[in-house]
Parts: sequence; C-alpha cells; structure tokens
Amino acid sequence: MNNKFAERLAPITLLIAVIILWEIICRVFEVSEFIFPSPSQILQATIDYAPVIAMHAWRTFWVTMAGFGISIVVGVVLGFVIGSSRLAYTAVYPLMTAFNALPKAAFVPVLVVWFGIGIGPAVLTAFLISFFPIMVNIATGLATLEPELEDVLRVLGAKRMDVLLKVGLPRSLPYFYASLKVAITLAFVGSTVSEMAASNEGIGYLLVSAGSAMKMPLAFSGLMVIGVMAMAMYELFALVEKRTTAWAHRGNQGT
Repeated sequence: MNNKFAERLAPITLLIAVIILWEIICRVFEVSEFIFPSPSQILQATIDYAPVIAMHAWRTFWVTMAGFGISIVVGVVLGFVIGSSRLAYTAVYPLMTAFNALPKAAFVPVLVVWFGIGIGPAVLTAFLISFFPIMVNIATGLATLEPELEDVLRVLGAKRMDVLLKVGLPRSLPYFYASLKVAITLAFVGSTVSEMAASNEGIGYLLVSAGSAMKMPLAFSGLMVIGVMAMAMYELFALVEKRTTAWAHRGNQGT
C-alpha cells in the first residue's frame, strides 16, 4: 500500500516542486511577464479571463472529441483489416506509415480551401494526427496472435473470423487502450494547431490572439488548459483500461 500511495503522490509532488521552482526563478531574477510569466501571474490571468478561457476551451474540447471519435472508428476498422490479413498488412501498412510521416500542419491550408475556416479543418486535423496509433496497435494485437492458439481453436471448429472476433479483439484491448492514451494527446495538438491557423474560436485562436497582444500570462493559461484537458482524458482512459483489462496487468500489480 505504501508503494502504491507513493506512486500516486509522485506526479503531484513533482508538479508542485516544478511550480515552486518556476515561481522562485521568476521572482529572484525579476523575469518580465512579457518574456516568461510566473505561475502566480498565469493563475491571475486564468481568474481574470475565466469566462473567455472557458468558452474557447469548450470549443477546443468538443472539436477534439469529434475528431478523436472519428479516429477511433477509422483506426479500429483499418487496424482490424490490416491485422487480420497478411496481404493487407503488407500492402497497406507501408502506405499508412508514409502518410503518418507527413506533417499534419501542412494539411491545414488544404483543409481550409476544402472546408473553409471553422470547425471542419480542426476536426479533420485532430483525426488525421490521432488515428495512426489506434490503427497500429489494433493491427499489432491481431497480427501477433499466437499461431498455436489459433491452431487449437481451428481444431475445435472455430473459423478465422471467430478467432479474430472472440479472441483477437479481446486480446488487443490492452494495445487499444494504450493507443487511446497516446492518440487523445495528439488529437488536442491537432485541433489546437488548426485553430491557430484557421479558426476564430478555440484555445489555438486564443493563443495567437494573446501572443499578438503581448498577454503572455493569458497565452500560458491557454497552454495550461490544453494540458489539463489532455491529462484528464488520459487518466480517464487509464481508469477504464484498469477496470476492463485487469487480467492483462496481473503480473504488474504490486503488493
């Protein structure tokens, strides 16, 4: 129990230590808020501009969730197709890898031409940047199904699709949740980058507006809000993973 309590307390302790050190450095060296605001200045800006920040944060959150939801559907479907067939894996996976290497920010101007300034580019950028980890992990979970296990199930009368749906997909759940925790952070990055270039709402727009007005505490407050939202969703998926795939982590559980 002591080890578990220490593990839970460690991130909070580290965060508090970093904030205190940050505040001390800004005060001792009298760093201007126009260059690098202190945590107290960021907190004050958050309080002063709370309604505005909340409005933009809500816009970014639901846009990100929309793109992330699409990435889950597309990622799972593509991952299932790729992981269930050696031919599909050989044909599609290299192309998806090459696509993932392209900088997604470069797609934003193209998406603006296609869909105009607003929701469309942000949703699609969040999708484009976050579906790949989901696809790869689902495909990996299915493709690495033990041949011996599959042979036994075939002997018992199971068809290929039965093996994939009843054994492969459940076995891929740990991979799936791991990909969600990575993909959700990437989705926030995608939507924010798009909002910075092609939107008049959202945290990305707030960052650009605050930066151009030299309101650096407000800009850092926007960054903090993005980090908090991403961390909250990460912890949510970690909790769901723990509740639904405890069988996959029995060997890692401490005493």
